[in-house]
Parts: sequence; structure tokens; C-alpha cells
Amino acid sequence: MVKYLLSAMIAIPLSFAALPARAHAFLDHSSPAVGSTVAPAPAAVTIWYTEDLEPAFSSITVTDAAGRRVDLSNVHVVPGHPDELQVGLKKLPAGTYHVSWHVVSVDTHRTEGTFSFSVGR
Repeated sequence: MVKYLLSAMIAIPLSFAALPARAHAFLDHSSPAVGSTVAPAPAAVTIWYTEDLEPAFSSITVTDAAGRRVDLSNVHVVPGHPDELQVGLKKLPAGTYHVSWHVVSVDTHRTEGTFSFSVGR
């Protein structure tokens, strides 16, 4: 009896360890790419994440070197692509732009980050 009880005590926790773990939504890639220089200026910033997003709790802001917002405040999850977040941009002159994002994934974990890109001539 002790042998079976001991086996069960070991087997039950190990069975839970085999369940797939849900991770946080981290930036997978973006357009424009992180740290890139692009020409012409993009019409939008699009970020792909490693998990599906909760649209109501996810956002992107884009600012210029002086800290002024240059996005159109129209952040949305791309229809049919629940892991993709996009915001439109005003017409951007040459310069460096700062992207800040925060998202909540469908597993309710919040992540955030920043990156920059430049518009060249």
C-alpha cells in the first residue's frame, strides 16, 4: 500500500508538469523593424506578438524626438490576426521615432516594451 501511495505522490505532480504552459505576449517582430531605418515613411506601426491579445487592454503610442505623439490614436487588433496590433501614423518627416507598447494577452498577462525606428531621406 505504501508503495502505491508513494507512486501516486510522484506521478500526480509530474502529470501536471506535462501540461502546456501559456506564456506572456512578447514582441515577435514589427514593421518597421526594431532599430531599422526606413524610407519612405511608414503609414502604420504593426507589431506581431507571441500570443493572442485582449484588444481593450492593448495599446501602441509613437512619439517623435521631442516627445510629441505622431500616431493617429487608432490602435486596433488586425481583423483575423488576434496576435497583431497596429496603429496608423501621421505623415512622418525624416527622424527617429519611439514606439511604446503594452498588451494584455488572452491568458491575462500584461507585458510592455519600447523600441525605436528611423525614417531616412
